[in-house]
Amino acid sequence: MRLSRYFLPTLKEAPSDATIVSHQLMLRAGMIKQEAAGIYAWLPLGLRVLRKIEQIVREEQERAGAVELLMPTLQLADLWRESGRYDAYGPEMLRITDRHERELLYGPTNEEMITDIFRGFVKSYKSLPLNLFHIQWKFRDERRPRFGVMRGREFLMKDAYSFDIDEASARKAYNRMFVAYLNTFARMGLKAVPMRADTGPIGGDLSHEFIVLADTGESQVFCDRKLVEMPAPGGDVDWNDLQDIVDERIGLYAATEEMHDAAQFETQTPEADRLTARGIEVGHIFYFGTKYSAPMKARVAGPDGQDTEVHMGSYGVGVSRLLGAIIEASHDEGGIIWPDAVAPFDVAVINLRNSDEAVNAACEEAVHRLEAAGRDVLYDDTDERPGGKFARADLIGVPWQLTIGPKGLAEGTVELKRRATGEKTSVPLDEAISRLLA
Repeated sequence: MRLSRYFLPTLKEAPSDATIVSHQLMLRAGMIKQEAAGIYAWLPLGLRVLRKIEQIVREEQERAGAVELLMPTLQLADLWRESGRYDAYGPEMLRITDRHERELLYGPTNEEMITDIFRGFVKSYKSLPLNLFHIQWKFRDERRPRFGVMRGREFLMKDAYSFDIDEASARKAYNRMFVAYLNTFARMGLKAVPMRADTGPIGGDLSHEFIVLADTGESQVFCDRKLVEMPAPGGDVDWNDLQDIVDERIGLYAATEEMHDAAQFETQTPEADRLTARGIEVGHIFYFGTKYSAPMKARVAGPDGQDTEVHMGSYGVGVSRLLGAIIEASHDEGGIIWPDAVAPFDVAVINLRNSDEAVNAACEEAVHRLEAAGRDVLYDDTDERPGGKFARADLIGVPWQLTIGPKGLAEGTVELKRRATGEKTSVPLDEAISRLLA
C-alpha cells in the first residue's frame, strides 16, 4: 500500500478531551474519528487492526468447537419480556419503536435471541453439546462514555452461547471457552489473567473476567504472580478434558476490586507472590444454567424421552475494546507498539528520497518481494522530510521499518529497525528482506 494513495489522517496533538493513552494514540494515529459521544468511525488503519483481532478471536472460537452465525442488531422487546430482562436491564438499553408501533431494542447482548433460535430448531439431546457465536456490533447507552473505545456506547463484540443437557456438560463447555480465551489473548501478545467476577445483569453462579494488566488500567486487581507467568495452554490440548488446566488457574487467588477478599488473599497467597496492579477487562464468561431456557421454554427431549430445560452459558470478548487494551499495555513516548499478530502492516518501507531513481527502484523491489511473500507493507513514498516519516512510522506502531536512502545504497546497505526495541541494523537489502521473511 502506497502511503501517497492511502487515507491516514494523523495528528500532531491529541484533542484535549482524550485523557488516556490509547484514546490519544488512536486519534493521533488516524485510527478512529468520534462521530458522537462514545460512537466512532473506524478509519482504514484502525479497521485493519480490528479485522486482525477479529480473525484471531474467530479462529480460536472455531478451534474450541464453536460455530459462527450472525444475528441482527435489532431485537424484539417481546423476547426480553419472556426472560424478564426488558424492564430490569435499565437505561443502558436503547429502546426503539418502529412505524408499526412494534417495540424493538438495539441489542446490548443476545441471550434471548439465541435462545429463541435454539428452541426453534433443536429438539433432542442428540444435537448437543452446541456452541454458537457471532461477532457483531452492540450498543449500550453508557451514562458517561469515556476513554475512547475502552468505554464507548457502540462496540464490536464476540459473544458465544453454549447449550448442554445438564450442569456437568455445561461446565465442560465453560472450560472450553476458558481455555480458548487464554489462547486468544496470548496470540495477541497479551497476558490475560482469569479472575472470579460478579455475574451482573447476565445472571448465573459462575463467572470469570479476563483482565490484562496495564499501568493505566481502569480498575485495581489482586492476584497470584504465578498466574501472570503461566504460558497459554496452546491449541494442542485435549479439548475433552480441560479440568486440570482450569483448576490450576482458579486454584490461585485472582479477583477484581469488587470481588477482593483481603484476608483470603493474604492466607492463600505467599507474600512474595502477591501482586496488586491495574487491569483492563477484555473478556467475560458466564455459566447460568436454566436462567433463560426455563422462562423461554428452551427444552430438548432427553435420553429418557422427557423434555428437559437446557443448561446455558455465554462468553463475551470486547473485540473493539481490545485495541485500546493492547495500546495501553504496549506503547512508548513515540507511539503505539503493535504485537506482530495484530499490527495493521508488517513492514513500513520508508523512501528517504523519492526523487532518486536508485532509491525508488530499491524501494519498489523491496515492496514487491515482501508483498509477494504475503507480508502487509506500507510504502512511505511521500515527499515529506525524513524526520516526519520516522515519527509517523513510530506513531502507528508498525513492527518493522525498512529505510532506504541514497547514502546507504551507495554503501550497499539499508536500515532495518525493530519498533518494539528500537534496535537498528545496517545490512544489504537481500539480508534485510530475508530477516523480514524469516
